[in-house]
Amino acid sequence: MDSQFVFPSEYLCEVEAEPLYLEAYSSPESCKYVFAYTIRILNTGEHPVKLLSRYWQIMDANGEVQEVSGEGVVGQQPVLEPGEGFEYTSSAVISTPVGTMQGSYKMIADDGTPFETEIPAFHLQMPRILH
Repeated sequence: MDSQFVFPSEYLCEVEAEPLYLEAYSSPESCKYVFAYTIRILNTGEHPVKLLSRYWQIMDANGEVQEVSGEGVVGQQPVLEPGEGFEYTSSAVISTPVGTMQGSYKMIADDGTPFETEIPAFHLQMPRILH
């Protein structure tokens, strides 16, 4: 996202993330740590918007970065009316017990204005690993 350009408030969405360690699917002895994350997107703007695509940067504690991009989220390209939200759950696998995720969504308003919505960084961490 270009930090030099700020979209007017009529084209804004807020994003919240809630990660969860999935112990049953993880294998620490094989350096495989699986996390689910639930994302909530809220259209805080003045126009209906459609989520077109996603971009993720997933980093483990060793600094290894996975980049993931593609159309929509969980097979959908939701349209959100002003004040409406959308929630979905997906997963990520990293090779260390802690890491971070961040990214962005490409969106388009019903008036044809394209914009990006930032996904703020959030932590992936195995319980009891950090104080």
